[in-house]
Amino acid sequence: MVIDDSQTIRRTAETLLAREGYEVVTAQDGFEALSKISDHRPDVIFIDIMMPRLDGYQACALIKNNPQFRNTPVIMLSSKDGLFDRARGRIVGSDEYLTKPFTRDELLGAVRAHVRV
Repeated sequence: MVIDDSQTIRRTAETLLAREGYEVVTAQDGFEALSKISDHRPDVIFIDIMMPRLDGYQACALIKNNPQFRNTPVIMLSSKDGLFDRARGRIVGSDEYLTKPFTRDELLGAVRAHVRV
């Protein structure tokens, strides 16, 4: 699952992952994502930090506090690369942190590192 308020980021990630044979579900914010997560049960979630209504930190905390999805890997996406941002991601339970713009190899490497095929 790719959650980002930028259609360009969603489309880019979806295209890169679909080319590798992954089924991709997208959402434009945390609220939309929370409703789709229970329906689609993603193997990995990429989530932007800066989004309207429900930001990535809040959405990650909600996902990780739900017993059904506690073990689902959540990878934060952000244009911010500061130590504070990375630490805050860890505090809310994220499993990894990718800086935008990410490369194809970074995106696929994160999936391979966290998803058991």
